[in-house]
Amino acid sequence: MTKISHIAIAAAAAVTFVAGTAVAQNAPGVTDTEIVIGNTNPYSGPASSYGTIGKSIGACWKWVNATGGINGRKIKWISLDDGYSPPKTKEQIRKLVEREKVAFTFQTLGTPTNSAVHKYMNKKKVPHLFVATGATKWGQPKKFPWTMGWQPNYQTVGAIFGNYILQNYPKGKVAVMYQNDDYGKDYVIGMKRAMGAAFDKQVVKQESYEVTDPTVDSQIVSLANSGADVFVNISIPKFAAQAIKKMAAIGWKPAHLLNDVAASISSTYKPAGVENAKGIISVDFYKDPNDPEWANDPETNAWRAWMDKYYPGGDKDNKMNAYGYAVCHTMIAVLKNAGNDLSRANIMKQAASLREVNIPMLLPGMYADTSPTDFYPLEQMQMTRFDGKRSVRFGPLISAETE
Repeated sequence: MTKISHIAIAAAAAVTFVAGTAVAQNAPGVTDTEIVIGNTNPYSGPASSYGTIGKSIGACWKWVNATGGINGRKIKWISLDDGYSPPKTKEQIRKLVEREKVAFTFQTLGTPTNSAVHKYMNKKKVPHLFVATGATKWGQPKKFPWTMGWQPNYQTVGAIFGNYILQNYPKGKVAVMYQNDDYGKDYVIGMKRAMGAAFDKQVVKQESYEVTDPTVDSQIVSLANSGADVFVNISIPKFAAQAIKKMAAIGWKPAHLLNDVAASISSTYKPAGVENAKGIISVDFYKDPNDPEWANDPETNAWRAWMDKYYPGGDKDNKMNAYGYAVCHTMIAVLKNAGNDLSRANIMKQAASLREVNIPMLLPGMYADTSPTDFYPLEQMQMTRFDGKRSVRFGPLISAETE
């Protein structure tokens, strides 16, 4: 080999080293071999049934690392328990950003908890990506350019429920229960938007609950006494299950519309008694592994095999584990598209540049799509009715534009 060749190789190596160092310097939480991702999840407290989402995402990163990482880098996943408590979320997020120096946070769960750190994350200019909440506030790229949601937003679901009531129960008396925060209120806003003047005419009673309440029994009795024959239940799984059980105990049998984040067989219907949950109407946007429709579906079977290998302690009947798998694939797509420029600005840019990306476990016809002015990756859903064994889909895909 000539002297010139040696010099050329040495120069190239130096450039590579310098480039890698530059990337690391300009990209907190990133080295030539690792990407550090932070997360908060309620592994304890009233919303602990959602903890399996954080665990399934952790299993996803194990799989990614076992198969070579992303663009040669392994993922370090730091997921901390916040107990669904906003003050604890603040503490844990500061720890992740300031002590652990994460590249970004991903799938931090809960509307009240994410609300507590919303301004902080944007002030620090740390990507606050694909938060695990459908509050409408996560889609404000001008005001909060560092925060993005993932799932269909709650106001759209509320509007779908409102339209369903207008079409199927135009003279119905409606009772509404909601969690007393932005999460619960967003659904009600969507219902009002869809129903217009009919909302005040048809809604005969509203009751709210606090996430610190031990039960919602008193709210259910109050709503039942209103004489309502339609019930819109906006709650997390713990309180949704309580509501279903109490309704059965007092013999109240209205048409029951349950928000999507609680419409889970394993987390809500089984604890409440599946017979008591029969007939519940909801919406969904990803495949429920319990549904016989997906028994021989290649994508769902691949997910089952993945669960066996990377999350053997996880419940394959719990669709939240399919949710974790799907959202993890969305993040993988962003990181792959980012290439070697893993600066926070480019990660955010790539998150806002998804173009009809196919994500495993979404319902057929659905995809992730974003732009610099559209921070809602998923905007389609389909209505479901629980038949005592599975949630049967009916009607067409409904989008934010057609609801």
